[in-house]
Amino acid sequence: MARLAIREVGPRDGLQNEEPLNVERRAEIVSALCRTGLTDIEAVSFVSPKAVPAMARAADVLELVDRRSEVRLWALVPNVRGAQMAVDANVDALTVTLSACPVYNEKNINRTIAESVSGIGDIVKIADGRPVDVVISCVFGSPYTGDEPTGTVPDLMNQLSEQGVDRFTLADTTGMATPHRVERVIHKTGVDVGLHLHDTRGTALLNAMTAVSLGVTRFDTAVGGLGGSPFAQGAGGNLATEDLVHIANDDPMIESGVDLALLLAVSADLATAVDHPLPSRVANHGPAR
Repeated sequence: MARLAIREVGPRDGLQNEEPLNVERRAEIVSALCRTGLTDIEAVSFVSPKAVPAMARAADVLELVDRRSEVRLWALVPNVRGAQMAVDANVDALTVTLSACPVYNEKNINRTIAESVSGIGDIVKIADGRPVDVVISCVFGSPYTGDEPTGTVPDLMNQLSEQGVDRFTLADTTGMATPHRVERVIHKTGVDVGLHLHDTRGTALLNAMTAVSLGVTRFDTAVGGLGGSPFAQGAGGNLATEDLVHIANDDPMIESGVDLALLLAVSADLATAVDHPLPSRVANHGPAR
């Protein structure tokens, strides 16, 4: 049986493009997600509040979360300063992003890929034993060049491994992935990677199940299917957590460990918080009965 390791990114990736919620409301959403059976939640990001207003006061959000010992709280950090702030706020693990596309990397992070690789090594040192997951964006295609940098991704992973990184997530930043592209990439990288899938073209769930059939078990998903990169025009929302959990919980060969009913309650509350319908199909139509 395949046990999925789902990292919920809704409180960070899902909310970063929404009208800012107050600190208390964001902490309530994270706390509710902690009670669903999810074991990894990307709760905040320590980025400039001027650049991403919805992620302001990350440390205050973490302070109010009803933390549980079985749940790891992750924070996205852009640089050494953000990493130190996250460590000071007592996060359990860090995510860092860089792109396989040089153009996107410079627009998103304002660094060359080589500069990003070097900076991530410094972040690993600050993490001081905490897990550091490098999310490599544009793996399945670039919104700027159209290129699919399949061949360069293993080399990039090797460079990062030399900096002390031992965990990678491959991101479909603008939803260009197809099952064929997923197979091609996984055959290059191996199955010990996570996937961060966006549903721009309605293929995220299909791509996830293709990856599961290949042996991949780690996935980033967002409750309600919210999210998308503010630096990639046309990027759709994330693979909805409840959509993946719905499929997994109905398959005797897959296990999610997540209570779908509790997750759907969080999704409904989130729709109220952001004041618009959510993309998730299961949230809108309910689970199969």
